[in-house]
Amino acid sequence: MPLDQTALLIELEPVVATNLDRHLSLAKEWFPHEYVPWSEGRTFDGLLGGEAYSPTDSKLPDVARTALIVNLLTEDNLPSYHHEIATLFGRDGAWGTWVHRWTAEEGRHGIALRDYLTVTRAVDPVELERARMTHMESGYSNDHPDEILHSIAYVAFQELATRISHRNTGRATGDPIAEQLLARVAADENLHMVFYRNLLAAAFDLDPNHAMRAVTDVVAGFQMPGANIEGFGRKALSIALAGIYDLRQHRDEVLQPVLRQWNVFSRTDLSADGEKARDELAAHMDDLESQASRFEEKREARRQRLQR
Repeated sequence: MPLDQTALLIELEPVVATNLDRHLSLAKEWFPHEYVPWSEGRTFDGLLGGEAYSPTDSKLPDVARTALIVNLLTEDNLPSYHHEIATLFGRDGAWGTWVHRWTAEEGRHGIALRDYLTVTRAVDPVELERARMTHMESGYSNDHPDEILHSIAYVAFQELATRISHRNTGRATGDPIAEQLLARVAADENLHMVFYRNLLAAAFDLDPNHAMRAVTDVVAGFQMPGANIEGFGRKALSIALAGIYDLRQHRDEVLQPVLRQWNVFSRTDLSADGEKARDELAAHMDDLESQASRFEEKREARRQRLQR
């Protein structure tokens, strides 16, 4: 029989505790101020009468700047994310300790990214603040607010997607300081991914059919948490065209490795319901392969047109 949500929380708590200890033993303390070139900063116009922002102030390629802004705005919605996971996982015991630790680490990412972008004048600070207000006012809500395994599956994929996005954004900036900062952020995201991946691996052993259904639903409906950023579709397309994060990376570098870790296509402990979910998952992965190939062909054709 499938476990109810309370039973799942109770059964998984020892796994949370073990992986929390693992995380704390591996996580490295770091300080945002050490990754920001403060000496490059200049006072902006406004209250202190400094120099107005100009688009020529930024040294970053446009697409790298777009990706950085998307990454930062995504991090900015942390209060909503915290509310969602604290409501679902609770604030007590190992679950609660993890929720607060994760929130503190994610908050550090937003601090570092904003300081870097502002000090280097990579963004218009007025427009950035307006975008932050708009995005946070829209909030974030979990697609499966009452389903623990759906939520764990989602963040396992999402943390890995975020890691890859940060690393590739860093490379796209052409700035060694930005690349170092984003590599540091990506290292945190990787540890977060491993935590959630290990948690769902344990859930597969407890309730394989429910876990398989959760994974299938999440893969089929996956969206990045910043998908409600104003103009996200246009920004995501430019990011994909630049190879920072596209469907091929999503399928081959995010979904496939995690699914392989969970051994989803070789499990022998599924009932008919679990087998049905797995068949749906396989079909969706095949569809993503077709979509990724089509996008790559169109991107290459576009590149050749632009070179003529």
